[in-house]
Order: sequence, then C-alpha cells, then structure tokens
Amino acid sequence: MTDLAHNLEAVQQRIAAAARNAGRDPQSVALLAVSKTFPAQDVRAAHVAGQRAFGENYVQESVEKIDALADLRASLEWHFIGPLQSNKTRPVAERFDWVHSVDRLKIAQRLSEQRPASMAPLNVCLQINVSGEASKSGVAPQEAARIAHEIAALPNLRLRGLMSIPEPETTLEAQRAPHRVLRELFDALRASGLALDTLSMGMSADLEAAVLEGATIVRIGTAVFGARAYSH
Repeated sequence: MTDLAHNLEAVQQRIAAAARNAGRDPQSVALLAVSKTFPAQDVRAAHVAGQRAFGENYVQESVEKIDALADLRASLEWHFIGPLQSNKTRPVAERFDWVHSVDRLKIAQRLSEQRPASMAPLNVCLQINVSGEASKSGVAPQEAARIAHEIAALPNLRLRGLMSIPEPETTLEAQRAPHRVLRELFDALRASGLALDTLSMGMSADLEAAVLEGATIVRIGTAVFGARAYSH
C-alpha cells in the first residue's frame, strides 16, 4: 500500500469512528481530499487508491490540474473551496462540480451567468463567517437567510448547504462550538423552506468535532497529502 493510500484509509477510519460516536452512519460523511499545491500526479495516485472528490483553492493552479487530468474527468469530482474573486469566476463555473466558498451574492450571480448550459447545475455552498473574524471571508450568520434565499432562486446553480472555516481551537469542546453554530443555522434555513443537504465543515485537525456536529463533507488536506510548501 502506498503512503497516500495508507493516509486515505487512516482518514476514512477517523471519519467512521467519529460518525459512530455521533450515532451516525459513516457513509453520511464524505471525504473531500484537498489537493491544493499538490501536483496532478498526486491526485492521480489518490484516484488509483479510490478517492474521487478533490478540493482546490487557487484558480490558475486548479485549471491546469483539471486539464492535465482530463482523461479522468468522468470519474473525478472537483470542488472549489478557496476565496473567489469576481473576475475569476468563469473558469470555475466552466470546470468545477461544486463551489463551497460563495461568500456574497455577486459571486453566485456570476457563477450562474457563466455556467455552461450543457453542464449540470453547479452545486454551491454559502460560506458563513461563524467566528466573526475580520480576516475571514463569509457571510455573517444574521445575513445568511436573506442571501441563501436569493442564491437558491438563481438559475444554473443548486444551493446545497453551508460551509465554514472557523478559528482553530485545541480542545474538542472548543472545536465543536463554531460547528454547532453552523449546524443550527443550517437547521433554521431548512426549516425556512430551503432544500439543503450539505454541511461542509471540518479539516485535518478538527474533523471529529465537525462530524459530531453534523458535517456531511470534511475537507482534509494535510492528513491525506502531507504538509504543504506554499508558493502562493
């Protein structure tokens, strides 16, 4: 077994254990392998090991990677999870299956306008700034309902749920708190009539806390691919 395959198996075991602790079906939590800064050959190796969904943060890098792996396109699912500028929405609208980081209505509108008619609706999540950090992207929780309903009405998009990147914490209870805020907001939006099914929350350091609070997608990079050497 390769190191990458071993890492994927170890993460899946963590997800399954967390799900069982929460009284949930492990199959209700999907692993999104965050491949940002790693080369296309690493994604190809992860694909050989059985992984299908990959997360990217940088538009130019991801476009090059997706094009380099065009032969696997039918069996790969690409998720854009990084900050998205309005002048860079077109390549994302044209190549990705999901965008987790919709943090304002303008971005959603541009993705809707630029999604090719020949493609399925683009799955999107509304990013929520659950920690209230000025440096973090995301909609304030009190604004989420209005913006979510506006996004849900756009053509060529399917609003699937919510995403967050909370401030790092070191204890399980402290990690659970912001994820609980997101889940409670998710429940409220569902109660208001939105057909949401996705909570994108939890990373390598806090996936257990996220799963305990209801995550349906955990975004795992370091625990799968190893430490990153950033050049961006």
